[in-house]
Amino acid sequence: MPAITLLGLGPGDPAQLTREAWDVLAAAPEVWLRTKQHPTVAGLPATVQVHSFDDLYEAGETFEAVYAQIVEKVLELGRREQGVIYAVPGDPFVAEATCPEIAARARQEGISLRIVNGISFLEPTFSALGLDPYPRLTLIDALLLGDSHVPAFPPDGPALVAQIYSRLVASEVKLTLNAVYPDEHPVRLVHAAGTPQEMVEDLQLHEIDRSEHVGLLTALYVPPLREGTSFESFQEIIAHLRAPDGCPWDREQTHLSLRAHLLEETYEVLNAMDLEDGPKMAEEFGDLLLQIVLNAQIASEEGEYSMTEIIQGIYDKIIRRHPHVFGDVQVAGVEGVLSNWEKLKAKERETKGEEKNSLLASLPLALPALTLAQEFQDRAARVGFDWPEIGGVLDKIAEEVQEIRDARDEQELASELGDLFFALVNLARWKKVDAESALRGCNLRFKQRFSYIEQKAREQGKKMTEMTLDEMEAYWQEAKHNPS
Repeated sequence: MPAITLLGLGPGDPAQLTREAWDVLAAAPEVWLRTKQHPTVAGLPATVQVHSFDDLYEAGETFEAVYAQIVEKVLELGRREQGVIYAVPGDPFVAEATCPEIAARARQEGISLRIVNGISFLEPTFSALGLDPYPRLTLIDALLLGDSHVPAFPPDGPALVAQIYSRLVASEVKLTLNAVYPDEHPVRLVHAAGTPQEMVEDLQLHEIDRSEHVGLLTALYVPPLREGTSFESFQEIIAHLRAPDGCPWDREQTHLSLRAHLLEETYEVLNAMDLEDGPKMAEEFGDLLLQIVLNAQIASEEGEYSMTEIIQGIYDKIIRRHPHVFGDVQVAGVEGVLSNWEKLKAKERETKGEEKNSLLASLPLALPALTLAQEFQDRAARVGFDWPEIGGVLDKIAEEVQEIRDARDEQELASELGDLFFALVNLARWKKVDAESALRGCNLRFKQRFSYIEQKAREQGKKMTEMTLDEMEAYWQEAKHNPS
């Protein structure tokens, strides 16, 4: 009867083979190994004929391709009358890509399956570290982590990175971890856990790819950052604020009551950005995040939506709207991205039954007027409603200035001034300047320069009303040419 036995060879010391595994191997005429590059192989029963798939590793371009070939070959061998024993380092279902797939395929085909568990690399690694993995250790593969831009686990919990088999892999892992952890973060490399060559290195994160001991049996232990450095822990404290034993003020809040706070925090973020003050931006972004998470918590309690749904929604939207990054769509530069963006949004409106809505319908009228004007113009330009040359924009500005001069009453003057503002925003758009930020910057400069004049007046014991316009202009120019 066809049969497949998946057998774990343990962490590396032949003495750590289980009694069951030894008995199976001692009675077997042959065994197929994923790789011979494992210390336990030297201690296998002398009576068993050993085959391996190392030749596939040497010829394969990627691990995924090699693993796929191994799966097919083991299934083919398992269909033989004598079946197959397929042995892997550690345990067949711990950090082992081939065995779960083989097991699933064997069950689908009705091939008899036997699992002979082994001691994985985890138990001796925890022993070497003197570590109990409970309650919240994250286990992650080095190749997956190295291919990422940020770590996919909360940094205020410990993590164990498996299969750091080369210094190149260590370097890639280090670069990803550096997105969250500082260079000097203390880490531990565990080499050959469970073998006589077992060794633990205490290093700083930036040193891990310099270790001369990195090899096939190397893992990296990353201790946690301080409490409160993960999004999950932040969600927990916000939920605690809303709990019966939380804060009376926070428990009383609603979406509507928080609206003013959300707007205030948004403007404080913008102010910090205008000042280009990094530490202040970090603080204000935190305050803004508080408002977002607090609103999400309220919604979750009322059964409206959860933070998971918020994140999943924007995650899916980003993937959907960036087929040139996450798919096979080709675009030419920024203009191509924006053009394709509008096509994708049009499809989304059609899917939602909003295809008859204006291109401008989704923009909230509560936006600052300059921002709204520039957004209107951006969207119209993406479908071709725009001046062919910037000369048309400049002519329009001159035309609006003349119409202001010719205005006959206050109502007409207000209308023409609005048209001039709109035309100036269009010029900003053509010059790739954010009109709202430009005016905010101008306001900030005016405030700083006027404050300088006020300071000079105080130094002279004068009131502002006692200064001449020429005096004020002189100090204005002084502030302009000597910004503090």
